[in-house]
Amino acid sequence: MKNPKAQEWRSEELSQGRIMDYKAFNFVDGEGVRCSLYVSGCLFHCSGCYNVATWSFSAGIPYTLDLEEQIMEDLAQPYVQGLTLLGGEPFLNTGIILPLVKRIRNELPTKDIWSWTGYTWEELALETPDKLELLKHIDILVDGRYDMSKRNMALQFRGSSNQRIIDVPKSLAAKQIILWENLRE
Repeated sequence: MKNPKAQEWRSEELSQGRIMDYKAFNFVDGEGVRCSLYVSGCLFHCSGCYNVATWSFSAGIPYTLDLEEQIMEDLAQPYVQGLTLLGGEPFLNTGIILPLVKRIRNELPTKDIWSWTGYTWEELALETPDKLELLKHIDILVDGRYDMSKRNMALQFRGSSNQRIIDVPKSLAAKQIILWENLRE
């Protein structure tokens, strides 16, 4: 597993604007019916990662405006609660993710946005402006690297006990971590 220094990994230098997959209408990547976007590229390389295929920034297919239109159409369905960003590392793909989440906030403001990240909340606080801007558009953040020594398959929406499910708007307002209110151990 790799641990970056603050602002060491930069999306504009690493991202190739690619995704591994897009899955509409699923129930596993957060609360409610969701659409999930799996981006390509991750440098954390957590031992035991369930999605090693997403580590390469050149893997998968290019993110396109046609795909974005499909995502927006799928999210507009009344039974869809929101979008989930995972991968790969969403915070190393801000060039494609930021325009998408801004569009969702403008056109579909009732939809929520979840993201998984290998960064911890504390690490993100010291990161580049693009990562901080993305964080401000996220509702729920599952933070931290997967740690096989803390693996617990009974945990809600995470694989190891060091990971947290954070309510981002409440945490930003309080200037401290506020865990998601629907969290159960």
